[in-house]
Amino acid sequence: YVRETTGCTVDMRVGIHTGAVLAGVLGQRQWQFDVYSKDVVLANKMESSGKPGRVHISNKTLQYIGMEFEVEPAYGERREDALRAAGLKTYFISKVLRPYKPRPSLQMMRNGTKSSSSQPSREMPSENTMASRDSTTLSTADEARILKALQEGGRPDSSFKSKLKKELVNRDGRKDLLSQTNCLTLSFRDGKTEHAYRHHRETFSGAATTAVPLVLFLVAFARFILMPSAGGGVVVFLVGVVLLTTMASVSAARSFPIRVCEVLVMASDKVHTVVVLRVVWFTTLVILAAAANTVDMYLCDKPFSSFVADNTSQLTTATHNDSIMSNTSSSSSHSMYQALRVILAQENTTTATDDEAFICLHPAYYSYFTLLILLAASLLAQVSFMIKSAVMVGVVAVQCSMNLFIMRVSLDIAEDWNTFDSQMVGHDRLSLSLELCLITVLFVALNRQTEKTSRLLYLWRREVEEQRERAADIRQRNEALVYNILPQHVATHFMGIRRKKHEELYSQSYDEIGVLFASMPNFGDFYSEESVNNQGLECLRFLNEVISDFDQLLELAQFHDIIKIKTIGSTYMAASGLNPSRLVKEDDPVKIRWAHLALLVDFAFELVRALQSINEQSFNHFVLRMGINHGPITAGVIGARKPHYDIWGNTVNVASRMESTGKAGCIQVTEETTKILQHFGYVFEQRGLIAVKGKGELMTYYLVGKAASPQQVNGESLDYSKSEDQVNT
Repeated sequence: YVRETTGCTVDMRVGIHTGAVLAGVLGQRQWQFDVYSKDVVLANKMESSGKPGRVHISNKTLQYIGMEFEVEPAYGERREDALRAAGLKTYFISKVLRPYKPRPSLQMMRNGTKSSSSQPSREMPSENTMASRDSTTLSTADEARILKALQEGGRPDSSFKSKLKKELVNRDGRKDLLSQTNCLTLSFRDGKTEHAYRHHRETFSGAATTAVPLVLFLVAFARFILMPSAGGGVVVFLVGVVLLTTMASVSAARSFPIRVCEVLVMASDKVHTVVVLRVVWFTTLVILAAAANTVDMYLCDKPFSSFVADNTSQLTTATHNDSIMSNTSSSSSHSMYQALRVILAQENTTTATDDEAFICLHPAYYSYFTLLILLAASLLAQVSFMIKSAVMVGVVAVQCSMNLFIMRVSLDIAEDWNTFDSQMVGHDRLSLSLELCLITVLFVALNRQTEKTSRLLYLWRREVEEQRERAADIRQRNEALVYNILPQHVATHFMGIRRKKHEELYSQSYDEIGVLFASMPNFGDFYSEESVNNQGLECLRFLNEVISDFDQLLELAQFHDIIKIKTIGSTYMAASGLNPSRLVKEDDPVKIRWAHLALLVDFAFELVRALQSINEQSFNHFVLRMGINHGPITAGVIGARKPHYDIWGNTVNVASRMESTGKAGCIQVTEETTKILQHFGYVFEQRGLIAVKGKGELMTYYLVGKAASPQQVNGESLDYSKSEDQVNT
């Protein structure tokens, strides 16, 4: 397909081997999922010893594919020593015996539909072939049974409908709330949730307290409009309004953007932080407002009550005589009203013009004022409805007591005091008290529903916050993962574009790049898949420690321009100069243009020191064999899945050959690289001409050290002969 599309003559060399592997991620940077084992090495040899355009398989793989392919001997064991040592025979696949035939895909089966466009798959192997497979592989009967179950009862339609119905039923959250709260008190069953709910602060909860002094101010205004001369409650209301305004200012200081006084803000935080203080503070507001109303009501009625107490005998006689003389069925209140008028006229105590200064003409309004105070109390937030209900019941109980006992006479005769005044309001004290009680019950129900809604909103808000935190955490993890898989400038490129096609290619050409390959040639002898090493897992753990220590060096500020490319087994690959923000010109001095290459050499020396430290701690004798080259490369991310940043080009190939043809404990470079690094004071030892695959013979050198101190790097000796002896032993 690629040849037909692009018109380029390209072939792929494929090698397949079957065996056991250890899969995982090694190191701390540039993560990549990989597999490790001796069978992986053999599969690699299968590829390298194959032919372009052919699939090269081992005899172990042939055992698992049965009679599906026609094969021919490949004699790869004659071309590769590792295959011969493993006792493998190799084959080329020459023909497909069993062609693909379409069958419904698993996803189609789940949806209960069939389509001719389903994904093609190979016909299931015979039972004998399947018997030789791993026990975790599904048999034909198993897969058929699964597909049948999916067809018959596994359709998602009914499941989706049931979930949708359940979601709609619980849409208002009632079921969820009832399962988490006490049905009577509405407190959460979970102590931690209840504690968090009580201690959390609503944004404008303090602002709701301003309703109490505002209501009291309106009550005072209405009282002095209706009864300007009655009683002596001016001072009471004035003190109440000032006191409540001060308390409301303290509790509401944090709710408003204007900061008048920091002391008020601190006090507001204290009130809302301490639950007991907040409850006491808010309930005190309501109690003080109700107390001001009650005191004014008492002062309004006091002159009249005192007069009635002082003239009890005269009122009784006058009322009796009035009833006999009128010979009507008038009420006792009307008779008392007439008697009061007679006594007041006889004693010349008052006149018709100043009656209201003597008697409370509108006592029923105090009950209405109480209802306004209850309304303000119901607006208070973050106070349990049980506490608010208790306060309301207490306030109404006091008001009803005043109506039934203290202001009994005033309420009874208020309607008849001025028969010519159409604005007079008279109520039977029993009906007025009953109205108060009924409205209080409504307020209690309203408070309960309000708190239920508040708790439900709190649960939803907390769930949203948890989901937001989880989403932010997942995003941070994903970003960290992306930045750990790709270099920062590449990750920024992909993360910055929201909509990116999977097939979009990212590539960048660089002209002056340094490439390093560092491997541990004696790690293969150390690796063992015996049971004592947990089938090789302990060996990989040690390799992970080595690679992680190498990755830690990249955290140093001096190596900020070096990027780890990948690891291939025990080989560590890094490059320098890949930072696209690095601005250099062709006419810049060599020390400026290739400063990153000198850093790459210093990084190589640090790898040697890190491995020496590991050897001292683990009593091992591993050495590094390294190769460095410089030149132009192409870097990028290719593929739609499992993106991996890599570099390609002749420079990379030569650097790899410098490592593979080098000597353990040495850094081998080409002649061109030597000329550049000599400007930085490095000393080299000529090795001579070596044969490089695909390049012929190249003149190479071993890097010895700095010119100021040959055979040393930062004062430490690099004894290559000792390292070579350790490898040989």
